[in-house]
Amino acid sequence: MNHKDTVASMQTKTKNLMIEIGKINTLEVLRQSDNGLYLQSKDDSEVLLPNAYVDTATMPIGALVDVFVYTDSEDRPVAATQMPLAQLGEFGYFAVVGYKSYGAFVNWGLPKDLFVPLSQQKEYFHIGEKYILRVCLDEETGRLYGTQKIGKWLSRDMTGLHPNKEVALLVIAKTPLGYKVVADGLYEGMLFENEIFEPLQIGDKKIGYIKKVRSDFKLDISLQRIGDKNNQEPLETKIVTILGEHGGKMAYTTKSDAEQITEIFGMSKKNFKRALGALKESKRVCGDDDFIWLCK
Repeated sequence: MNHKDTVASMQTKTKNLMIEIGKINTLEVLRQSDNGLYLQSKDDSEVLLPNAYVDTATMPIGALVDVFVYTDSEDRPVAATQMPLAQLGEFGYFAVVGYKSYGAFVNWGLPKDLFVPLSQQKEYFHIGEKYILRVCLDEETGRLYGTQKIGKWLSRDMTGLHPNKEVALLVIAKTPLGYKVVADGLYEGMLFENEIFEPLQIGDKKIGYIKKVRSDFKLDISLQRIGDKNNQEPLETKIVTILGEHGGKMAYTTKSDAEQITEIFGMSKKNFKRALGALKESKRVCGDDDFIWLCK
């Protein structure tokens, strides 16, 4: 492919009207410099794409390229073809890699770590631990930062939401009722423990379905489409099936570790105990202090 063909093949993209900090931008390669390529938006604003990200074979002058724009250590806009774990306005699960008296630094997938000011922490962060954060922009300084105080960013406008609507979920917290989630990056929702048939962890991303739009501006959500019985295998059947796949006998009981039960049977220990009790009562499964097995 020659230079003209390469440029033409990339023109199906739409060039950004302006450069947006914290987001993926489609920009035109304007000129080359010793430090990299300068990219331009429709309003003639420019940003540097450092040499580390430059691929001259696919980035000739005039080509449109997708880059993430953030600010460097001197607060200057800079572009990267490397993408972050979350963009401006999105939520992510980030590991703390540094801590100072004025705030923490988390790894969000770029060379420059994301800063989380002390004022934006609901608890003291610890290096190596992970936290749910939203990526925000300080309008005065143009700097991106993370916040753990996500409540004020969640929407109370329920327009267009209805039962069985598909939503993208981020699991953000474990509660006595189940798991709290953010749906479509905008709404607070709850997955109830007795309706979860697979292992879940904070930071997991799932597809869910709205069960109920509540009057308190929150959502009840299911991981199965409402009314789709094919996706709702009874817990008792699941235990019997897994026992059958393991020779009819397994070293798991109601005293087993909760994490092991979730990993093997794909349900919480509470649901396992309830389902196993029903199976023993119906004499489909037998057991003692060390094993459970299919009754003959």
